[in-house]
Amino acid sequence: MELEAQGNPAMKKVLLILSCILLSIGGGGPLIMRLYFIHGGKRVWFSSWLQTGGWPIILFPLIITYFNRRAKQGTSTKLFFMKPPLFIASAVIGILTGFVDYLYAYGVARLPVSTSSLIIASQLAFTAAFAFLLVKQKFTSYSINAVVLLTIGAGVLALHTSNDRPSGETNKEYFSGFFMTLGASALYGFVLPLVELTYRKAKQAITYSLVMEIQMVISLFATILCTIGMLINKDFQSVFSLSFSSPA
Repeated sequence: MELEAQGNPAMKKVLLILSCILLSIGGGGPLIMRLYFIHGGKRVWFSSWLQTGGWPIILFPLIITYFNRRAKQGTSTKLFFMKPPLFIASAVIGILTGFVDYLYAYGVARLPVSTSSLIIASQLAFTAAFAFLLVKQKFTSYSINAVVLLTIGAGVLALHTSNDRPSGETNKEYFSGFFMTLGASALYGFVLPLVELTYRKAKQAITYSLVMEIQMVISLFATILCTIGMLINKDFQSVFSLSFSSPA
């Protein structure tokens, strides 16, 4: 991958630190989401929206890299690199990601974080399988071992539902959360190789800025899908009525 910061060690460090900070912040998302549902939250589409609703943050590294290029290339510097076919492909992936967000939020609403996290770990198996089919990624002894262990682990979780089921939750609710989370894992396992396939078919240099643009479009369309879900489910009415209701 060709990066604008390749010849600038300081810029590489800035981008690396920024990426680590954003990744660290995102790591607490499942815990916060689970707390929301434990304390009476019911809005699954709203929780889905929050997973990608912060997409404007991606504008900051894009602005940094733009001014870095502009300092070297002058006023002829391109603001965006993405071409229409790549934009359409990213939009489709974004819609799929929106469904992943919903399936995952639905699962977190009904499963403990430990259980949902372990089920999501089975994403590695789906990613390996779809990567083999879509981008001809070869299997290794390590990937096969991980796939087998994670698949068995998910099966064991399904057989021991009484150990970690939240109090008052029925078998139907627990299993619906289990299979929704497994569906999120499978769909995201398809999305990741699809992104790699998109890179290969892009027919243009894959730079840091282009990758960030792709991620921004994916998150934007995932957020649009979740926003439509919120409108259909009347989540906005619930949020506004709660915000403006007078205290008892």
